[in-house]
Amino acid sequence: MELLKKWLGHPEDIYNLLRFKMGGYRAVMPRMDPDSLGRGLRICYRYLNQTSRSFAAVIQALDGELRHAVCIFYLVLRALDTIEDDMTISLDVKVPMLQEFHSYLYQPEWKYMESKEKDRQVLEDFPTISMEFRNLSKVYRDVISDICHKMGVGMAEFLEKKVDSQHEWDKYCHYVAGLVGIGLSRLFSASELEDPIVGQDTELANSMGLFLQKTNIIRDYLEDQLEGREFWPKEVWSRYAKKLSDLAKPENIDMAVQCLNELITNALHHVPDVLTYLSRLKNQSVFNFCAIPQVMAIATLAACYNNKHVFRGVVKIRKGQAVTLMMDATNIQAVKAIMYQYVEEIYQKIPSTDPSSNKTQQIISSIRTMSLPSGPMASRHHYSPIYLSCAMLLAALSWQYLSTISKATEEYVQAGEN
Repeated sequence: MELLKKWLGHPEDIYNLLRFKMGGYRAVMPRMDPDSLGRGLRICYRYLNQTSRSFAAVIQALDGELRHAVCIFYLVLRALDTIEDDMTISLDVKVPMLQEFHSYLYQPEWKYMESKEKDRQVLEDFPTISMEFRNLSKVYRDVISDICHKMGVGMAEFLEKKVDSQHEWDKYCHYVAGLVGIGLSRLFSASELEDPIVGQDTELANSMGLFLQKTNIIRDYLEDQLEGREFWPKEVWSRYAKKLSDLAKPENIDMAVQCLNELITNALHHVPDVLTYLSRLKNQSVFNFCAIPQVMAIATLAACYNNKHVFRGVVKIRKGQAVTLMMDATNIQAVKAIMYQYVEEIYQKIPSTDPSSNKTQQIISSIRTMSLPSGPMASRHHYSPIYLSCAMLLAALSWQYLSTISKATEEYVQAGEN
């Protein structure tokens, strides 16, 4: 019944969940025909679905040969990440493996059979992945190998190094996410679906990755604490607590929320770059691929801002809200409207006593200027009385059905841009 009440308060979620379930997802994530692929690629796409159903959906919606290049790029980085995450591998083995991983792409027999991680199949059958990598055009191979090399070196650097300064926070996020944004952008341009400037402007591409990674780090405070990981920069949290873990203590909640707000303000500084980047994209499949995670991220930050529940559990956007974002974010004006909506939501929640309030207001002012619609545009949430009545009726009749939305869709909308 609580679920029903939540939906009744957001009838547009019900409508879009129904649209999505009844075929609307095909406009955002059209299906790929696996029978058209060779054995090696079929296996690669199976691994893609097994290791990340969320990314699998949007990767398989990309046009032409770019789809295969991004699939292989993802699996190579997933294999690299699996090595980094595996705590059973000693540092004297792990560090050289990370630094040299890019060279394994050209070693047909290389594989690693000792991993205990859940995604170890991408290491155990790396020969299939590396074979399909070598089948790609040279322009794609060069990008993937280069990014893999830089990321491996960066991961090795931070294995025993904590994130202290905000500069190091940016550097860490660059290694694990900014480089992904840069690599993807270079692949987009190499495919000729996008102009050369998309791949050449590494600053904007880096911001695309940093915005997503910082959002994940901010949202995942408690989960990371429980698993013994710390990614919040000491330069910031040390102004609010003696230890990062102290922010989760009830008596420190006011200081914890102020720290949270400062980090969200930091992340918001990437939004202007995100909007500039997206405004350059021409191909619809590439635009969807890039825009969906970014609007999920801004919605997540709006949900987290000034929210003490970040320190008590997992703050997530509603599934219907996520589906609405996926179906709306198909052009730059719609994305600007979404960004405007959520920064306004943050603005309304800024406490006058918050130490970061002036900085938060300033960056929101900049985002507002970039996000103002250039022409008449209907509100994203304008619904007629008859529509509202129908939506509520649908909610009452369909809430149990909708609660069983497919696992793939659920993982995607929860993952946001993990």
